[in-house]
Amino acid sequence: MSIRGVHIRIEELSHRYAPKSPVTFDRVNLESPPGEVLAIIGRSGCGKSTLLHIMAGLLHASSGSVRLDNEVVQKPSPHWVMMFQAPHLYPWMRVAQNVATGLRFAGWKEERIRERVNEAIRLVDLEAHADNNVQDLSGGQQQRVALARSLVMEPELLLLDEPFSALDAFTRAALQRDVRSIAKRLGFNVILVTHDIDEAVIMADRAVIMAGSPGRIMTELEVDLPDPRDRHDPAVQAMRTRLMEAFQDAAQGKSGPAGSEPDDDTVAASQPRLAVR
Repeated sequence: MSIRGVHIRIEELSHRYAPKSPVTFDRVNLESPPGEVLAIIGRSGCGKSTLLHIMAGLLHASSGSVRLDNEVVQKPSPHWVMMFQAPHLYPWMRVAQNVATGLRFAGWKEERIRERVNEAIRLVDLEAHADNNVQDLSGGQQQRVALARSLVMEPELLLLDEPFSALDAFTRAALQRDVRSIAKRLGFNVILVTHDIDEAVIMADRAVIMAGSPGRIMTELEVDLPDPRDRHDPAVQAMRTRLMEAFQDAAQGKSGPAGSEPDDDTVAASQPRLAVR
């Protein structure tokens, strides 16, 4: 596969769902260089998932713009692909058939489809299950199928809307590690929305924190850690502490390192985790 990253520029982006609705988020400005894995952290209601949907072309902003290189995002595209909390697979199809769906809609020839699908399935370690019906797979394996279906299109940007939140701790940790590894190997951008401080530390190169209503970006933190990242590494634990402190500062209205109080999911993320994670 030949995948490259993209320069992302969000300028003065604001959103409300209807003219008389409250503002979801206000005048968001954000840049991400090619190949960066960026985490967006914030409490429920700050607008982070809405921001992700606008970046995917699934929603329209009220004002401002999202540009990938010089292209304004106005609709979905195979160049930027989104993964959701549920894998949204075709349950009557086999793994390889699900992965090939986008290529078939694009009118690719069968020989090229087989080659690209086999490569994507290898990337997510599902070769042994290529001919299995997806209904026979575990939740983690189904998310790997969804990941392969995204990667087969050779996107420049992968958008993750908490796709691992429903998985058990072991499966979630494996997918977090593998997605970062694949992104770094192929060079595409990743933007993930998460409540999980640990997830941001393990996956991201940089984390930004949204807070307030309407939401806005309050602060950011470079996650400068070597790969592979181990949750028990003192440097990883120290970074986790720094990120939680930055979130708490933002929740108390401290800008640069502003907003509102953390929700239950984020408060839970601040508690000590068992060694199994």
